[in-house]
Amino acid sequence: MKRIGVTGHRNIPPELHAHVRAAIHEAFRGHGGGTGLEALSSLATGADQLFADIALAWGAELTVVIPSGDYEDGFADPRELARYHCLRTRATREVRLDFPHSTDEAYYAAGAYIADHCDRLIAVWDGCPARGLGGTGDIVAYALGRGRPVTVVWREGVTRG
Repeated sequence: MKRIGVTGHRNIPPELHAHVRAAIHEAFRGHGGGTGLEALSSLATGADQLFADIALAWGAELTVVIPSGDYEDGFADPRELARYHCLRTRATREVRLDFPHSTDEAYYAAGAYIADHCDRLIAVWDGCPARGLGGTGDIVAYALGRGRPVTVVWREGVTRG
């Protein structure tokens, strides 16, 4: 089974949404669709949830990596939390890390887990350094350091808020 993981920003500028969607679809198309594919995501708002939606639409098996016991408390918007719950119920597998609280270390561990367990990492990343430990830039560096292929999805000249 091929495994594709995701890391990415929570805030994707509106002018980039179509580009990101198309690139994620292309990644699944390039692996022959969803049959025989596992998609790994932490289901954070933004890139993670978009990736999970597309993976499920392609028929991939979704593995959810939950960084901490209180992870759900980090969803400030009730609609984003509802979407998280909906995607989580559609997952084939769930991996719960042993962190009681959502900390930078928990987020880093979840990203590292995804990078360690995928054959390719899709990074919805503006190329800038992480804003905190476990941010997208850190996970990209970790994955590359482990020899994982990384596909960066962004458009030059677009900045994140």
